[in-house]
This record gives sequence, structure tokens and C-alpha cells, in this order.
Amino acid sequence: MNREQMLNQAVSNNQIFDFIIIGGGATGIGIALEAATRGYKTLLLEKHDFTKSTSSKSTKLVHGGVRYLAQGDIALVREACIERGRLLKNAPHLVKNQSFVIPTFGWFDELMYTVGLTFYDLLAGRYSLGRSLRVSKKRALEYIPTIEPKKITAGVVYHDGQFDDSRLAINVLQTATVHGAIVLNYMSVVNLTKNTEGTVDGAVAEDLETGKSYTFHGKAIINATGVFADDVLQMDTPSQAKTISPSQGVHVVLDKSFLPGNYAMMIPKTDDGRVLFAVPWHNRIVVGTTDTPIPNASLEPVALEEEIEFILNTAGRYLTKAPKRSDVLSVFAGLRPLAAPKGDSKKTKEISRSHKIIVTQSELFTMVGGKWTTFRRMAEDMVNKVETVKGWEKIKSKTRNLKIHGYTKNVDYSDPLYVYGTDKDKILELAKADAELGETISHSLGIIKAQVVWAVRHEMARNVEDFLARRTRSLLLDARESMRIAPAVAAIMARELNRDKSWEREQVENYLAIAQNYILS
Repeated sequence: MNREQMLNQAVSNNQIFDFIIIGGGATGIGIALEAATRGYKTLLLEKHDFTKSTSSKSTKLVHGGVRYLAQGDIALVREACIERGRLLKNAPHLVKNQSFVIPTFGWFDELMYTVGLTFYDLLAGRYSLGRSLRVSKKRALEYIPTIEPKKITAGVVYHDGQFDDSRLAINVLQTATVHGAIVLNYMSVVNLTKNTEGTVDGAVAEDLETGKSYTFHGKAIINATGVFADDVLQMDTPSQAKTISPSQGVHVVLDKSFLPGNYAMMIPKTDDGRVLFAVPWHNRIVVGTTDTPIPNASLEPVALEEEIEFILNTAGRYLTKAPKRSDVLSVFAGLRPLAAPKGDSKKTKEISRSHKIIVTQSELFTMVGGKWTTFRRMAEDMVNKVETVKGWEKIKSKTRNLKIHGYTKNVDYSDPLYVYGTDKDKILELAKADAELGETISHSLGIIKAQVVWAVRHEMARNVEDFLARRTRSLLLDARESMRIAPAVAAIMARELNRDKSWEREQVENYLAIAQNYILS
């Protein structure tokens, strides 16, 4: 993917796109792939970087939703389990089977979770990742040796999916571009255009890199901006009522010693009624999450003090090695784009996680709600809806068994480059051709200089944050280490992008300011 080439394609011949998608998070990226593979001329516009907001800050789980089962939302769980299985099959270099242990506290827990999770397996049908079963206290402690032994009576093992959200997004975008989609980051939609009938037929966008303005014309305009969906809806109808109720989810990242081995842990009952996950991820442990209603969406949400304390205290109750603030390598907050509740319910755990499509009178299509696990199904539903509303010929979805860019079954999870799939060999070829590019920038994060060059040339990384936060996951895995290597990354990117020393300095300053929010003082 090359931004200059994409932009030239987008503005040439005053073309009319079939789909113009506003938003480059999980929802928009999925719709771009769905539309492009059906043969539609597709343009995706993202105001910042792809997955800059919510979609890069998930719990890193591709899951059916054990909690939704407890709430009786069987249809959502069934849909998510099927999509989880498809993702595992279509992108095995990024999505893997993860075994979880639920510690139990008495025979009633053991019975309840074993029965409930067996039902969970049955809902997945042929897409099941493995059978759930009760294990003895001894076996549970073998799987999770840092569980506080005095607290548990036994355990229940079940299976879900684990993934890298931003890496999956880049690979999905690369797959979409192979099928003809044009995708642009740092392209801010500032207005919508309408035809004489009052139907939305285009988007006015400003290139944030050059300040130039462009008007793109399209037959179907899709609002896939997640927690910012109301902003675009109000471009269409200024009096539009609120559709999004943002909820903040916070995670802390710890050293692997807090949960050695390959098993994850799920605490099913916490003080706020949510579950708490502790999940191995890139040789670290991600612990979360919270569910805090937030009045207004922001691009860089900051973890609240009470959220951090809640996670550390809850984890500390179940682990022999209780995490302290000084143990936290990074803390990150993401916002969930939940559909606004009816009435005056404020409990975010009661708001549906299922997705909803809104079509305005002027035929602006908006997707609200949903989650990463079901992003492909959400996209399929949206394109189907557009075909119906527009009266187009129905084209069958091509994405259910579509292999995602980088697809390989031969995955060595101990290799820091495993997330690149088949692109790993090309990165190593770069390093072989130029000895300097084979040099290591960070030993603890396993980053070499060739990755920076690759990200600029083939993954549309435009600045230091793009690389350290999303093309690699350095910011989330170890914020301080990412700050240390920021100048080295800036120097390589400046060379690749033909930028000067002042750009380099500005990039490092900007990055350090953002990364500061990921560190606990």
C-alpha cells in the first residue's frame, strides 16, 4: 500500500465510487474488504491513522462472549462464535486458539461454569475451538501457577480466540487493496454533498498532510466512524439525536512473570459485575477491562485513576504476585461505540453489543455498535443493506472463506516477526540486502530497522506513532521502551519519507507527549 499512489488513483478522472466509507477502524476496514471483493469501486477515508482510536485498544480477544451468554443473548454469541472460527481459519498468523482457566470457588461454581461453557461450545458447532472441561485444583495450579491457591477449589478450562487488532487491520486493508479498494489515512471528511433530490452523494475531505481539499463522489456513503458516528450524522442532519453511548475500557500491561505459561485467566465476577481477563500477548500480559460510561468521545482517552486501581486490586486478589503500579509497563484506554440505550439506562453492561444499521432520509448509511470479532459479519450486513436500499443486484459475499494477506499456517509465536505472516521473509530480505536494516532497535521488543522501512513502504505508516503504536505494538507493550527508541524510528522514517531534521524533532516531541499518558507515574 502506497499513499501517494492511492491518492492519485482516488482523484483521477473525477470518478464516481460505488462505496465511500468514512472511518478506518474495524467496521470501515471490514466494509471496504466486503465491498471491494464483491466488485464495487471502493474508497475508504480515515481522518487519522487506521485503527488510531478504539480498534487498536481492544482486549486482544476474538471471542464469542461468555458474558453475553449469561445475559441470554444467544443469537449474538452464536454469531460471534462462528465469526471467531472463520477468523482463525482465514488469518491464522494473527488469530490463535487461546486456552483460558476460570478459577472456581466451590462445587456450585464448578457446575455452573462447566454447564454454561459446554453450551458455549455447542453454540459454536463446527467452529468450536475445543471442549470446555472441569479440571482439578492441582491441574488448575499447573496451568496458572500464580493463582492464589487458598482461594480456589478447582478450575474450568475453555477456549477462545486471541489476536493482534491493528496488525489484522493492516492485513485486511492490504487484502482489500488487492481487490481494487483505495484506502487513505490522514484524510479528514469535513462535509457531505447531496444531489438535487437530497440524497447524499459524496464527501468533502481535507488531506491533513498537505491541507488540500478534495470532493469525492459516490453512490453509497457509509459512516463507519465508531464513537464519532454522531459527528458525521450531524453533517447530514444537524438536529440528529445522539446514537452513540461511549464506554471506556482500560487495560494494564504487565511482565510475563505475573502469568507464566500459555494459559489465560478469566475472573467471572468482579465488583462492577464484569469479567476480568489476564491474557498472554506478545510475551506480556494484558489485564482488563473496565466499563466506564464516558460523556464525550476523545481520540486519546486517558485511564481514570479508579479504573487503574480496580484492575490492579482485582488482579491482586487472585494472584500470588500482586501487581503494583510500578509493575505496569503500559496502560491504555479504548472507547466502545455502544448504541445509545433507550430510556435512561446508564449501565453500559446492559447496552447491546450487537451492531445496528441506521439509514437516514438522505440515505447516509451508519453502523453503530458491534465488536472486532464480528467485523466481517457487520460488513456483510452493511453491504447487503446498501444493495437492498439502492435497489442494486444482490451479489453474494466473498469474504467468509477469504484468506487474509500474510496468511500462513506455519506460525512460530516465539518469533517477534510472526505477526507479518508471509511478509516476514520480505522484511528479512530487506535486512539482508542492507546490513544497517538488520540492526536491532529494541532487543526487549524484538524490533529491527527493516520493520520501519517496511511499514513506510508497504503499510502506509506516516509518522512515528503509526509505527510504534500500531504497525508494531511497542507503545502498548512497553511505553517507556517505545519512548527510548522513538528518535531512532524518526530518523529512519525521515529518510524514507524525505523529511528534514525539524520534522524528526517534532515527531519525537509529539510521540513523547502521547506516550506519557500510557505510563503510570
